[in-house]
Amino acid sequence: MSEFLLELLSEEVPAGLQDFGARELEKLILKGLKEAGLKHGESHITYGPRRLALVIQDVEAKSPDISEERKGPRVGAPEKALAGFLRGAGLDNIDQCEIQSKKKGEFYVAKIEKAGRPAAEILADVTQKMIENFPWPKSMRWGTGKLRWVRPLHSILALFDGKVVPFEIGGIKSGNKTYGHRFMAPDAITIKDFGDYDDKLVSAFVEIDTDDRQRYIMQQIDKLAKKAGLELVEDAALLAETAGLVEWPVVLMGDFDKSFLEVPQEVLMTSMKKHQKCFSLKNPKTGKLANKFLLVSNMVADDGGKAITHGNERVIRARLSDAVFFWEQDLKTPLDEMAKKLDNIIFHEKLGSQGKRVKRIAALARELAPRVGADPDDCERAAKLCKADLVSEMVGEFANLQGLMGCYYAEQQGESDAVAAACEEHYRPQGPSDAIPTASVSIAVALEDKLDILTGFFGVGDTPTGSKDPFALRRAALGVIRIIIENSIRLDLFSEIFESAMLISRKLYKDGLSDSLPLKVSDNLLETLYEESFSEDDEANYALLITHNLITFFAQRLIVYLRDKGARHDLINAVFAYNGHADILMIVRRVEALGSFLETDDGANLLAGIKRAANILRIEEKKDKRSFDQPVDVKLLTKKAETRLFAAIEKMDKATGKALKKEDFAAAMKALAALRAPVDAFFDKVTVNDEDKNLRTNRLALLAQIRRATTKIADFSTIEG
Repeated sequence: MSEFLLELLSEEVPAGLQDFGARELEKLILKGLKEAGLKHGESHITYGPRRLALVIQDVEAKSPDISEERKGPRVGAPEKALAGFLRGAGLDNIDQCEIQSKKKGEFYVAKIEKAGRPAAEILADVTQKMIENFPWPKSMRWGTGKLRWVRPLHSILALFDGKVVPFEIGGIKSGNKTYGHRFMAPDAITIKDFGDYDDKLVSAFVEIDTDDRQRYIMQQIDKLAKKAGLELVEDAALLAETAGLVEWPVVLMGDFDKSFLEVPQEVLMTSMKKHQKCFSLKNPKTGKLANKFLLVSNMVADDGGKAITHGNERVIRARLSDAVFFWEQDLKTPLDEMAKKLDNIIFHEKLGSQGKRVKRIAALARELAPRVGADPDDCERAAKLCKADLVSEMVGEFANLQGLMGCYYAEQQGESDAVAAACEEHYRPQGPSDAIPTASVSIAVALEDKLDILTGFFGVGDTPTGSKDPFALRRAALGVIRIIIENSIRLDLFSEIFESAMLISRKLYKDGLSDSLPLKVSDNLLETLYEESFSEDDEANYALLITHNLITFFAQRLIVYLRDKGARHDLINAVFAYNGHADILMIVRRVEALGSFLETDDGANLLAGIKRAANILRIEEKKDKRSFDQPVDVKLLTKKAETRLFAAIEKMDKATGKALKKEDFAAAMKALAALRAPVDAFFDKVTVNDEDKNLRTNRLALLAQIRRATTKIADFSTIEG
């Protein structure tokens, strides 16, 4: 068994595509070898700005010989069936097949024998196919050739057992040569194997492993930062990007005028990162930004990097001057004036402008304020200003600073701390690891911002499908859930969604879009779901439909959230089925209490009894085409087991009612546990389907009473186990 080494050398591949490219290369090559039946050992990828490389160990010298029998159509089958069988078997005519007798008649059988192919031949075919069909998100042609690659491809190194795997594609012949650093060692290098490849490229100023390049960058950064008495402002994304831009990283330190530090430090850091891929430094004692930066060069310069550093300082100076200009220009325009321009920015063709959206958020945030302990005036003010910085010069240049700049501008114009903070924090959380807003005003604006997004896109039918979620609605829903749970907020989510959905529904109907809406008002559905709320008001009914769909969506997101925390999804469904008003915090606490209860012997056994009762009821109600939800006739309780069960249910019902009213879920579970013994005894000693129809009906009514009483806690029929 031998080693296969492949390197594709090209012009600089964008840093963000290098990992994708290397992994796809490995996946496609290994898939091709598997399909060809060529066995091999471990594989390893390396990549950098100009090259993608793959090494596979212990590749067999040839694929195995194949000998198999393939059963075909029945003798006398139609010509098309025979022709298809022959094509699949690789045969020319039916005379090459045998006829075998089976129980169901005579059938054609093809005996296929294929000799194994040499590994080099297979590797050449697989590699060519991989290059021709590589799934780059974007690719290009160059010159007069037809070959497409992410950037112009220069050479192909392909070695098996130290020998060239010969093939040609796009006018490029495979060989045993690669090339070193573009400037410091540009000559061709002859390669024997992967070990030789690694050693010679290092000697030619190319570090092929991206992890090693990142490590070398960090080592140099730490050394220079400590020497200057500073600390790095950590940025993992920038580190990965710079490692993808250089083959031989050399870190240099530059500086800029201290006067630039009067601008918010995030602006300076963003400008240096975006335009020059430079790292920022801070004073470890004060935590404030220093007027120095670190750049990563791609070569060892004869002058120690002075010219490179000076060139970067000149560009940084110009870029920071632009940032200062943006800052000063924005401060001349109050946020209220900026906010007026939001009317000219379309949020969505059917949902209107950002300005209209802000008005909805402001109105709802004011209403929500008392329920989250916030000042209504502050909530309304913060909501009106929260999107204003979208029209600022600074956010126009650096979109990632939206919200943060709003906070700075609000502070500069004398807004309260709560309002200024909400301008930034209402976007949070923007991911599972992002912090949530904890200040009451920020919470109110953040919740209504996310609910407006959700009700709006659900209202116009732009909802997530499969893995596609272009408007990040799953993230928005998870953000709402996290804000509520982690801040321990008591909130009727149904009501909050409905209020937001009403504003969306009114807009859609006002704009004459009712005939093109994706959700159709179904009287039967609405009457079934919301009998009390259903009316002849189409706008309200459409809002109910949006709310219904979103509650289901939130249930799915809550399952994901709690499952990640270790909770059982079936318990969430069981609690959600009862807790229709969707108080998320209470749902979580019920799930926790129910989970703890079901882990006990009483809980596990009672669950079995309740599910047994539910199953019997389902079968008998289907058979009789009626419900047995009716009062139990005490006079027909002829056995002690059913008398005791009846008494136990009534006692449990009262106890759980009191406990749930106090939101003491542990006490509710304790009361529920008392039902275990009477339920077990009932099923052990009482025949439900008695010959006496009156007794049967009464006993089924008793089981229905169990179902009705326990449903106050959860829908036990949906719980697994």
